[in-house]
Amino acid sequence: MFKFLTLALFFLLVFTGCSQQEEDLVIYSGRREQFIEPILKEFSEKTGIGVRLLSGGAPEYAHRIIAEKDNPQADLFFANDAGIMEFLRIEGVLQPINTESLEVIPTQFRAQDNSWIGISARSRVLMYNPDVISPEKAPQTLEDLTREEFRGKFALTRPGNASMVSHITALRAYWGEAKTTDFLEQLIDNEPLILHGHTDIRQAVGRGEIAIGLVNNYYYHLQLQEANNNNVKVVYPDQEEGQMGAFVNIAGVALISGSPGEEKALKLIEFMLQPEQQKKFSELSFETPLHPDVPVLDFARPIDSYKHMDIELSSLGSLWPETVSIMERVGYVD
Repeated sequence: MFKFLTLALFFLLVFTGCSQQEEDLVIYSGRREQFIEPILKEFSEKTGIGVRLLSGGAPEYAHRIIAEKDNPQADLFFANDAGIMEFLRIEGVLQPINTESLEVIPTQFRAQDNSWIGISARSRVLMYNPDVISPEKAPQTLEDLTREEFRGKFALTRPGNASMVSHITALRAYWGEAKTTDFLEQLIDNEPLILHGHTDIRQAVGRGEIAIGLVNNYYYHLQLQEANNNNVKVVYPDQEEGQMGAFVNIAGVALISGSPGEEKALKLIEFMLQPEQQKKFSELSFETPLHPDVPVLDFARPIDSYKHMDIELSSLGSLWPETVSIMERVGYVD
């Protein structure tokens, strides 16, 4: 009898646990948890919907979503760039987000079928330390980094960083493969310091250990908030007439095809697109809000105040997988 009760209790706990997990909204995320957990917590408190956030590398979760295509284990994918989300759309593992709330986000920051949308924007910039290099001598274009005077004086992220891969992919869309490959060869030949991530770069620039870093603009914003080593400046590159402009990417969310909790997923997306949540997300991540009614942070530039690369973010997905191979061929490796 005791064994029977124990076994019954065991199965009760197991099935209760499974039921609870099935009721939760499951999110795969390539974003840092501190940027989104407060919003998810507030969403759960207001709606009663439980959320399980699984954070890690965006490429790893992208491959996991593809592997789970016939039996989806998650509802949403939070990503740091459009390229990887568009890649997933092309792979057929995303589905359209059917809610009128999407209309607040400009069309250039959404998938053609609305299967992914931008939540915030980030631009690729050249952050520098004016104690190491004067503003007059700081690079003004991306191609300036290949000049001899900047040899060994700038830092890049490891080649597997999703933002870096998408930036190079955007160059392929804008310049074509031949020019992009030539640029990468010259860039790597100019002896950049390869660091693990953008946080390492911004901190190294802040400390004056390296003069220049290629980062997303919110890392510059983050360094400005540091108690020390915050004497940094920024260049939005390629802003003159005839130049290509800065690459503007997005952090966004994609709806996984066959989502077990599609209705709850749509509620979270609608919640995240509300002005108050857009403002909060901007304050947490130091990124640029895409909602037209939400102002940028005091030290940030509005997204319409500088020149952008003239490319469609939705064009990156088909080029994205090959970019890593090109980077490897030119010697851009860890």
